[in-house]
Amino acid sequence: MPDERLSWPRTLGFGAQHVVAMFGATFVFPVVMGLDPNLAILMSGVATIIFLLVVQGKIPSYLGTSASFVGAVAAIKAAGGSTATVTGAILVAGLVLALVGVLVHLAGPTAVNRVFPPVVSGAVVLLIGLNLAPVVADIYWPQDQWVALTTMTAVIAAGVLLRGFWGRLAVFIGLVLGFALSWVLDRVSGPITAADPTGKVTEHVRVDLTGVSSADWFGLPTLHAPTFTTSAILLVLPGVIALVAENTGHVKAVGEMTGADLDRSLGRAIFADGLATAVASSVGGAPTTTYAENIGVMAATRVYSTAAYWMAAITALLFGLCPKFGALIAATPGGVLGGITVVLYGMIGLLGVRIWIKAGVDFAVPANLVPISAGLIVGIGGVSIQVTDGFSVSGIALGTVVTVVGYHAMALARRRPPARPVDVPAVPPPYATTATEPAPTPAPTPAKERISA
Repeated sequence: MPDERLSWPRTLGFGAQHVVAMFGATFVFPVVMGLDPNLAILMSGVATIIFLLVVQGKIPSYLGTSASFVGAVAAIKAAGGSTATVTGAILVAGLVLALVGVLVHLAGPTAVNRVFPPVVSGAVVLLIGLNLAPVVADIYWPQDQWVALTTMTAVIAAGVLLRGFWGRLAVFIGLVLGFALSWVLDRVSGPITAADPTGKVTEHVRVDLTGVSSADWFGLPTLHAPTFTTSAILLVLPGVIALVAENTGHVKAVGEMTGADLDRSLGRAIFADGLATAVASSVGGAPTTTYAENIGVMAATRVYSTAAYWMAAITALLFGLCPKFGALIAATPGGVLGGITVVLYGMIGLLGVRIWIKAGVDFAVPANLVPISAGLIVGIGGVSIQVTDGFSVSGIALGTVVTVVGYHAMALARRRPPARPVDVPAVPPPYATTATEPAPTPAPTPAKERISA
């Protein structure tokens, strides 16, 4: 149980297993977002320690890199935003998430479902994932289409055919295979002529390890201070909704596994994730979230000890203090990232569909169908509204606004009491008379006529 532990050697082993489980996604997403993967690994250890302290050890969980901001980061970079602009926007989002955690703690967990019911939160998660499709098609896949195709096939096969723990490492397996294939192709067929990460077609090797050989074995990753831009902040704020939904689902999953009622700890968990994200981004790190991969490890091993997560956090800190390791991650070929992200982004989107299915959302109800469908197309299609000359709302941000505001506006309209009927004078029947004139009594029908009738 969370408040128990095995022997220290076995606890160390389980901690190392948690590091392997979170490892693939924790450093793949920073690479995708253009952030320092070494710093992301280091700050994931710091974030996990913050989380365990805030929840008082009641919720065993690992905080790795969040994918909820990947689409917004791509939009910020496409608009010319710097890495400092990205981390500044994520820092604000982390503070907003922490504030939501405080509100949930004070108002109770039902407040989350009132503001973000499953139909809304599922739509936001779906458009976050599917909005990333152009990133794969335009940036990563063209760098090496055949390596991307092979890597994608390996991830799919490993995720479907392998069972248990190895099945959860499908992304990591695909990464290693794609990396090795790119290295072999450089030796066999030589450099490739294709688009580089900037989109320019050049002749270059797929795997460039010059940065690895020059990196030190021990040292701090490169830190930088964030900068704040209103347009960038608005782009990342919809990711807060996904993180609230994600944390809620993870807390409920851990509660079901351990048999503990963790609803009272939900606010603490959301606050801890927001605080950890703010701390990580304040030095240039990546956003964090509770990791389903590690919850899967707990489900497979039935070991929920918080001590194992302390060991995992310390191990991540040690990895993060090795620049040579970070340089190796940064050398991941673009084609490999293309094969991985085409699966990961689709899975992010389908998590939104999973929220709908589990909640039994009925799209035969117009209040569910109409505003959600409009928000999805606006968000996924990249529709933009120019508010002023220097400020516009588009993509995920605009799609989220349409989804949330549209759903709640229509729900309020449906609950409004009907208007009072207009008083229309009744038309008197032909036989109606005034109060002073009694109605005439009809003459009795003769018996003979009644019989014939």
